[in-house]
Amino acid sequence: MSRGRNMSRTAASRGVAYASNPLLEVKLPTWRSRLVLFLLFSAFFALIARALFLQVKSTDFLQKQGASRYTRNIELPATRGKITDRNGQVLASSVPVRAIWADPEDVRAAPAEKLSQLASLLEMSEPDLRKKLDSDRQLVYLKRQVEMPVAEKILALGIPGIEARKEYKRYYPEGEVMAHVVGFTSVEDIGQEGIELASEKNLAGKPGSRRVIKDRLGRIVEDIQAIREPHDGKELTLSIDSKIQYIAFTHLKEAVEKHKAKAGGAVVIDVQTGEVLALVNLPTYNPNDRSVLTGAQLRNRVLTDTFEPGSTMKPFPVAWALETGRVTPDTIIETAPGVMKIGPETIHDAHKQGSLTVSQVIQKSSNIGTVKMALQMPPKEMWELFTTVGFGQQPKIGFPGAVAGRLRNHKNWRPIEQATMSYGHGVSVSLIQMARAYTIFARNGDLIPLTFEKTSEMPHGQRVISEKTAQQMRLMMESVTEPGGTAPRARIAGYRVAGKTGTAHKLEGGRYVKKYIGDFVGFAPVSRPRVIVAVMIDEPTIGGYYGGIVAAPVFAAITANVLRSMNVPPDSSVTSIIPDNSVQESM
Repeated sequence: MSRGRNMSRTAASRGVAYASNPLLEVKLPTWRSRLVLFLLFSAFFALIARALFLQVKSTDFLQKQGASRYTRNIELPATRGKITDRNGQVLASSVPVRAIWADPEDVRAAPAEKLSQLASLLEMSEPDLRKKLDSDRQLVYLKRQVEMPVAEKILALGIPGIEARKEYKRYYPEGEVMAHVVGFTSVEDIGQEGIELASEKNLAGKPGSRRVIKDRLGRIVEDIQAIREPHDGKELTLSIDSKIQYIAFTHLKEAVEKHKAKAGGAVVIDVQTGEVLALVNLPTYNPNDRSVLTGAQLRNRVLTDTFEPGSTMKPFPVAWALETGRVTPDTIIETAPGVMKIGPETIHDAHKQGSLTVSQVIQKSSNIGTVKMALQMPPKEMWELFTTVGFGQQPKIGFPGAVAGRLRNHKNWRPIEQATMSYGHGVSVSLIQMARAYTIFARNGDLIPLTFEKTSEMPHGQRVISEKTAQQMRLMMESVTEPGGTAPRARIAGYRVAGKTGTAHKLEGGRYVKKYIGDFVGFAPVSRPRVIVAVMIDEPTIGGYYGGIVAAPVFAAITANVLRSMNVPPDSSVTSIIPDNSVQESM
């Protein structure tokens, strides 16, 4: 130490300062230290400028970016409108269910035991569940329209990444009885068939949405705002009467089973308003369980299937012959010997009748008598009559799938074609077309539109024939159901009924085959018609195939029960009906 002090004293005595010691001298140039200082200040000011830019200029952009990571817009489904019958009976309603979805990345990490329980609740195998979870998407639907109790059990498992979204499922209380009227919706609650499809716009409503904040597990932690309120669909009241629908369905089903038929259809129309009170088809399906639905079950045959109507077409050319003064009800027409040649073609009556009045032509269903009246009028005149009552025209009833049928232009008719069309061959119609056309006889000559919605307004009809002609035709068609006519099985105790039978071969591959459609269209009570009922039995194989045998009894059963359910007073003193087994029918 004494040596160090001596050195310091020596240095001091020589006039050299301590800070000037050569060992401590700074050898870097001064500009470099200033440059470093400048860079530090520049970086500081750049950070200040960036902060100001982010806080002022880019605020909106940054907030949107942040919100996109934690806020979500959730759709609020609208409740689909109910469908009811004319008396308020619910035919279709929406029940709340849940859609189960998953974040695959989170769910895959769940314990195997819980995944097994999840698969069981979802009614799928564990391999199928893992296959769905093997996805790169952030959201995967595991199952739609899960019943509420099941959805609660799934959520109770507490599996991370499993969520449930609110949705609705349609329920149809009347099941298969009302299937072809109401139709059904898809898993997305969009109408697919029937009224559900026809009135989709009004029934569906408009969904709403709201903005929420979710955590990283997808759970809602805060409700921010409602963007758009949902607007529920409108309730729709149909013209259909559930009781009448059930009556028609029950009796049609009995007939189809009794005759081992391929299919059948029936429709009931209110004569006063044009409302469709019932529409049934067989085979049918349960809209609540469509797992085994087939095309045959789905077909709404009353509207979509066309067939040659056979003798149910005869009243129209006969009515026009009366209307134009060509004949009267008592005009004699010679039908012997039961065969008629038109060019190289031959027309037959099913039974030789001889001389018949016009009334008897309808009662006995004579092809030859009808043809002789039809050939008195120009083809254009007969064609205009058919198109006026709706044949060859698509029905404007606001129902999907209704077909126009087939009626060729009169310019292409040959005499034999005009002849066969007069008794229902060479022309095709749907059952609802035929039922509507018969309103001209039940309503004193005017044709009215049909509707599937309940209405209290009387429709405006289109005059087709005079009231006198309509009344004459009603009496002729009433004779069809009396002894000696082709449809005594259509009679009803206490009511006067009128109608016409039809039987026709089916066309397959452009050729007639030995398969038949038997139909009957009629109305009651004759004194003041209240309902029109049309019945079609397709390919009956047991117990006959004539319309008077297979379809007329169904008409009688349906009409009798309908009139009583509507409290229509009887107009006949008949209290018992004795079956007439000597039924005759023309093809």
